Amino acid sequence: MSGLVLKLGPKERVLINGAVIENGDRRSRLSIMTPDANILRLRDAIHPEEATTPVRRACYAAQLVLSGDCDPDTARHQLLRRIEELSQVLRDVDSRAQLTCATAALLDDQHYQCLKALRALLPREARLLAHGRAT
Repeated sequence: MSGLVLKLGPKERVLINGAVIENGDRRSRLSIMTPDANILRLRDAIHPEEATTPVRRACYAAQLVLSGDCDPDTARHQLLRRIEELSQVLRDVDSRAQLTCATAALLDDQHYQCLKALRALLPREARLLAHGRAT
């Protein structure tokens, strides 16, 4: 993640390599120069009780690696299985592209990029689930 720039709002919290960092009273910018730093904006974090759908569960598994709560090697196998399951359901071109990006990132140990690709599927999943309830 060399060169990542985080723009933080007042009092916004971010988890960097297991340490929670809270911004001060003003907006600020942080440049993360350490490659492979594990970073998670806490406003984007999925809480365990919110991991109730297939995409949310996959996002949560990737998030656990970033927070240091899960071994990356253990998570890789689990995430690859979840991504494969999602690929059986999400068959449109855009979803496939995101799942391919998530897989490639995971295989390269780029867990933030994996999470980012999976999070892009959340709105699509929400629409599909809402449509399924309506019929």
